[in-house]
This record gives sequence, structure tokens and C-alpha cells, in this order.
Amino acid sequence: MNKHPKYERTLVIIKPDGVQRTLIGEIIRRYEQAGLKLVGLKMTVPTMELIEKHYLIDPEWRVKTGVKTIESYKKKGKKPPSEDPLKVTEVILNNLKKYMTKGPVIAMVWQGIHAQAIVKKITGGTEPLTSDMGTIRGDFTIDSYEVSDVDSRAVRNLVHCSGSTDDAEKEIVLWFTQHELINYRLVNEAMLYDVNLDGILE
Repeated sequence: MNKHPKYERTLVIIKPDGVQRTLIGEIIRRYEQAGLKLVGLKMTVPTMELIEKHYLIDPEWRVKTGVKTIESYKKKGKKPPSEDPLKVTEVILNNLKKYMTKGPVIAMVWQGIHAQAIVKKITGGTEPLTSDMGTIRGDFTIDSYEVSDVDSRAVRNLVHCSGSTDDAEKEIVLWFTQHELINYRLVNEAMLYDVNLDGILE
């Protein structure tokens, strides 16, 4: 039997730049105000092994990310560093491992209907330069693929969020044990999920 959609969960990681820029509270506030519930939270300094496992959890990640990066360059009239998606993502992965292990990160699990899609919408596009205003990446940082490539580093975009519900399920078990995830009820869940809004009037 399928669970109710209100139990959908997704992973968010506030990256080292988000922690260092003291944006933890603001980032959490954005997800909370949308109506999502925080069910797992911890601060940790990831190992390079964990970061590699994390990004390669989707076997197609290297090809998809490489193709997307190459297309992004061409759309802007720029020459990509390589036409081979795997060469592009070899560099990206190495840069991500260096970036994500530089300091503490905040790993979180958020729960609610359409949790993965809602988090992705609030977070914004991967590249801050082209991310919409009103999103976390669009509002709080200014980096771009071009500048990160010139500097030979990962794009500093504050937050990781799961790319799909399937990725979310795999990523959550990589970062959290079952006993680190808390099942509890919030009062405002009645407004979000109770079919008849019972219990409002005395």
C-alpha cells in the first residue's frame, strides 16, 4: 500500500559557503514557510568518499551533467572546456569533492506533499547567475559556471537538493540512518492535510 503523498521526503544540504555566509536560518525558513516539515538535521564535515558516492548515486549523473554543462556554454555563445561529457564531469566531480569537504555542511531531510519538487523550486537553478530571483540561489549568491571554470573550482551555489524523488530516497539513506529521522506531528499539518479542516471552530 502506498503512503499518503504528505510523507514524501527529500534531501537538502547547505554547502560550506552557505554555512560560512551564515545563511542557515534563512534557508531553513524558506522551506518551512512553504509548509514542509524538517524531519532530519545534522552538521557534519563530509569525507571525499561520501561526496563521490553522493554525486554518483545516479549512474547517469556524469553524462547528464556533462551534457547540460556543454549546452549551457553553447547557449551563452561560449566554448565548452571539452565536447566530451565525461571529461567535463571528471573535472566537476573533483572540484565538488574539494568544495564540499572544505568545512561543515548542514544535512537535512524535508517532508511534505511534492517535497522534492517544492524544494527544487525554492532552491532555484544550479547556476546562481541564471537562477530566478525569489529563489535561494537567485537571491543570495552571484556565482556562474564561467567564473568557476576560470578559477578551476565548483560553482558556489549554497545548497544541494535532490534532483528527483528517486535520487532523494537514495541520498537520504546515504546521509542519515533510520533512527536519525523523526516522525512527529506539527499543528499546522491540519491546515495542509486534513480533508475537512475539522477542529477549527469551538
